[in-house]
Amino acid sequence: MKIIGTGSVHPKCSVSNEMLEKFLETTDEWITERTGIKERCVISSEKLEDLATEAANKALENAGLTAKDIDFIICSNVVNEYVTPALSCIIQGKLGATCPTVDINAACAGFIFALDMAEDKLQCKKAKNILIVCAEEPSRMVSWKNRSTCVLFGDGAGAAVVTEGDEMKAIRLTTSSLTDVLYYQRALEPTPYIDKEENYEPLVMRGREVFKHAVTSSCRDIRTLLNQTNLKPEDIKYYVLHQANRRIIDSIRNFLGVDEACVPHNVERYGNISSAALPALLDELNREGKLQKGDKLVFSAFGAGFTTGACIIEWAK
Repeated sequence: MKIIGTGSVHPKCSVSNEMLEKFLETTDEWITERTGIKERCVISSEKLEDLATEAANKALENAGLTAKDIDFIICSNVVNEYVTPALSCIIQGKLGATCPTVDINAACAGFIFALDMAEDKLQCKKAKNILIVCAEEPSRMVSWKNRSTCVLFGDGAGAAVVTEGDEMKAIRLTTSSLTDVLYYQRALEPTPYIDKEENYEPLVMRGREVFKHAVTSSCRDIRTLLNQTNLKPEDIKYYVLHQANRRIIDSIRNFLGVDEACVPHNVERYGNISSAALPALLDELNREGKLQKGDKLVFSAFGAGFTTGACIIEWAK
């Protein structure tokens, strides 16, 4: 496969650390030191499906295609206002596409899981052009009274169009069942027969465990793929890492021993937007003209589950 178009959209409401100081026991200094985040964009009047559709349309335009050219849509999403139908179905209708669709929930690693699914479909000749949309609103999963979680997240959407090619050089997916480290539970509708204890709890994050697992798994995955492809760390133009926390990003960079210029970031402006973080950052690099044909890129992400994913691609545009 190869990536031929990218798009991204962020909500209009930007919440600075100083704004959080008004209702949280926190400071800009405390947040910046621990996360590197200065502001985050969160949904206010927008609907997630509209942000997703706008990002998808931008990716289609960038690819020089229309919705009618798309053979399959994969949407990565953790939570939204609809339980059913799938968010991908809603996006399909808003785009005016006619192809099959599917939603996946691989948490923050969803973009790489979607790339793997797209690669399989392309290799099997079951599709020619595939649209991947990552649309997330983690700001609706956290308690805004809990400074350890709500300061971390923003909302947004990122999209990519992929087609037949030979630019995917290697990919690796893993899942380790560590549900008590990072999870979100919500209540279902009651029935007259439910007699079990049911829990509702905003997002729970065991910070130290998440940090350790994120750094360890990302470094492991990247080194594995570099060895598999006989590439050296300096052969990679950019390491496009999940934008969860600046300290995590810097720790991965230091363990890999790569130059700071090779590890772009925008977490300071948008916060952690879950699976949308990678395609949104990729779109930023693309539209700023920082990617040249033949550049080798590493993607790496980690999320609740724990899911991890990494891949090496060659930029085709």
